[in-house]
Amino acid sequence: MAKDWMDSAPKFVGSFNKLSQIPGDAFAEVAFVGRSNVGKSSLINAITGVKGLAKTSSTPGRTQSLNFFNWADRMYVVDLPGYGYAKAPRDLVKSWQGMMKDYLRGRASLRRVFLLIDSRHGIKDNDVEMMKMLDECAMNYQIVLTKADKIKESALKKVYEAGMEYQKDHPAMYPEILKTSSEKGIGLKEIRLEILSLK
Repeated sequence: MAKDWMDSAPKFVGSFNKLSQIPGDAFAEVAFVGRSNVGKSSLINAITGVKGLAKTSSTPGRTQSLNFFNWADRMYVVDLPGYGYAKAPRDLVKSWQGMMKDYLRGRASLRRVFLLIDSRHGIKDNDVEMMKMLDECAMNYQIVLTKADKIKESALKKVYEAGMEYQKDHPAMYPEILKTSSEKGIGLKEIRLEILSLK
């Protein structure tokens, strides 16, 4: 069956600091991006079912490179550096975030960017900046609300509705917003189905 490859464990390919180092575009690709400490690595681990595949940390800015994972020779999953606050020297932050933007602008095999938003905080100014850049690149992206189990349902609904309002001004935004929790397993099936559809 078509889903069988998603039951295999992705393998870490490498952590790259230069675009010239990253793998070729042999497979379709999805990338995860968001503010520092939004839960990118935790969500990747939960989606793939491999604990510790993507390194997690309570320190914002832990992911400082483009981290590639090969999922059954069918799909690359990419963990991108967080933007916003990062506990690192300013010049280093500027360097790796510049590389991340260059990657998003020029990667032909990239099918979709999952833009992660912390449900507890909603969409912030630097999230909007990222959305604008993705629009300019005509890069299809989908908002994923993380840590949905950490707030009340009524508050989550407000964050969801606020996110939907942004679609009016952001043409590259995918029309469905996903609600997730890495800890509780909420929304993982939905993201897996989205990834499967992009293969």
